[in-house]
Amino acid sequence: MSGDLKLAAHFVRPPGSTPVPGVVLCHGFPIGPRGAATSAATYFELVDRIARDAGWAALAFHFRGSGTSEGDFSVDGWLADIGAAVSALDDRHDVRGLWLVGVGEGGMLAVCAAADDARVRGVATLGAPITFGDYAREPGRLLQHARDAGMITTPGFPNDVAAWSRAVTQLDAVKAARRLPPRPLLVLHGSDDPEVVADEARALADAARPSSELRVVYAGGHRLRHDPRAIAALLGWLDRQAL
Repeated sequence: MSGDLKLAAHFVRPPGSTPVPGVVLCHGFPIGPRGAATSAATYFELVDRIARDAGWAALAFHFRGSGTSEGDFSVDGWLADIGAAVSALDDRHDVRGLWLVGVGEGGMLAVCAAADDARVRGVATLGAPITFGDYAREPGRLLQHARDAGMITTPGFPNDVAAWSRAVTQLDAVKAARRLPPRPLLVLHGSDDPEVVADEARALADAARPSSELRVVYAGGHRLRHDPRAIAALLGWLDRQAL
């Protein structure tokens, strides 16, 4: 649950009851028309692998307005969803310590959420932008995109378009990253990412120094969760966090 909304989620942990580190996986924006219906479908497979190969407890969920989760997309709502997922793991007696992993826009929001949540011990991002870019300059376009993708389906939502848009324009992962140290930040980025330029990855990593690590995946694209080199780097980073 996130507030009064039901969110679809998948939780898995290694066998046994010994407490293990926990990670919350945050997906990015749906792709294509009405893409929200199938958003993040493969993320449940990734948390299965994290539990199996890293020995961590792992939780993937669908943000409000995506998958089979209730609600409609807003920046504040998605940040609240991350907080609810963190709380769900933090309440478990078989989880010790919490980290966030975010992909695309989910990475940007994970950094912003973690900056003000001391329960989060570290963050890893894959192909994350640092702002909403052109959408931040024209939030009305993002609102229409969210409707076209099926992330907003409730007639008349949002009630306050100005407040909804203001949250889009004010989001800045670089400013948030400055508040992360001494907690670690891993920034994974594809050298050939056509959607997020490498300068954004460097800016994000630089903001969290000396606690950050930038890993550029040679010839990697935007969808790094499908790149075995990126996943290997992520699993290695998680392994070092648990020491």
